[in-house]
Amino acid sequence: MRGIAALSPSKHFNPTPQTNPKTQPIQSNHNNHFSPKKPNKPSFPCFSTTPSKTPIPISTPPLVVVGSANADIYVEIERLPKEGETISAAHGQTLAGGKGANQAVCGGKLSYPTYFVGQVGNTYLGPPKFPFLVSSLPQVGQDAHGKLVTEALEGGGVHLDYLNTVSAAPTGHAVVMLQSDGQNSIIIVGGANMSCWPDCMGDDDLEVVRSAGIVLLQREIPDFVNVQVAKAARTAGVPVILDAGGVDAPIPSELLNFVDILSPNESELARLTGMPTESFEQISRAVIKCHEMGVKQVLVKLGAKGSALFIEGEEPIKQPIISAPRVLDTTGAGDTFTAAFAVALVEGKSKTECLRFAAAAASLCVQVMGAIPSMPDRKSVLNLLQSL
Repeated sequence: MRGIAALSPSKHFNPTPQTNPKTQPIQSNHNNHFSPKKPNKPSFPCFSTTPSKTPIPISTPPLVVVGSANADIYVEIERLPKEGETISAAHGQTLAGGKGANQAVCGGKLSYPTYFVGQVGNTYLGPPKFPFLVSSLPQVGQDAHGKLVTEALEGGGVHLDYLNTVSAAPTGHAVVMLQSDGQNSIIIVGGANMSCWPDCMGDDDLEVVRSAGIVLLQREIPDFVNVQVAKAARTAGVPVILDAGGVDAPIPSELLNFVDILSPNESELARLTGMPTESFEQISRAVIKCHEMGVKQVLVKLGAKGSALFIEGEEPIKQPIISAPRVLDTTGAGDTFTAAFAVALVEGKSKTECLRFAAAAASLCVQVMGAIPSMPDRKSVLNLLQSL
């Protein structure tokens, strides 16, 4: 199997991928020719295929993100309400998000060829009570949140040949309670992210995984889907990064067996291991438990304290934060960090360079409202790194 180390042949940080992303078909990691044109998908209950756009041929093994797509409903508040209390929000808006979609757009905006495998809804709730408002409502068979997310992914340069529409569930959404200091609390409604996935994914969806340079997973879709994807990637020698964010439940050992890098934040690490993570020493001990669970590399996001990559048998690599002049919204910062790390890794950068590149991307992210709208482009990240 091709290990993670095989992705880091160079210590030099090249600002762009070495191949033209618009010239050749994807080349499989196991030497089979792969055309990104999607064959007819198998038929599943409540599973209807979104007509795919003409794929853009690429020669660089892509970043493939399999995960969630949400509409994030933001409410700006001074503080969280107490039990039984009603408070007013200063402002509210709906923006595209979801951990999977966030990471995919981050990859696309960092100018790396990126495919997203996920689901949006196709739900219509019936005729309006007030006919004169009909022009402002979604048309029959159209999910407004799904349209919002799809347009955001397209705008981020993500290939959507593997984005599907399900007829029995709405697009997932989240309520983001954003406090004045930029911190947030989030409630997620799974919707299409958690519903109508086939028990066995089709060969076409798994083939794009096998042909990837690296695969990103999160925990806002069913674990059995992540297991299938991670297993297919491992079989093809494709590294897998699992972002631990999402469902607050133990990670199945079957999934961990196929993960190359586990990426939790401090609180997620504490929940997964049942151990305290208030100091770096405590974090290090919790990571040892992750190693014992079968994960050799653990990438821990430490918020204001930066990040650290723990490789079993080696000294941890620490990365301080790159300070932002202002913190407007931390939503999506962890997704930005993980995706930027993955892009730098698949481009062959050293682990230290990967951490620094990811820290710069996250620093830019927190300065903009929203998750997907805050994903930085490659030029901005490189400019920030050059200014340090």
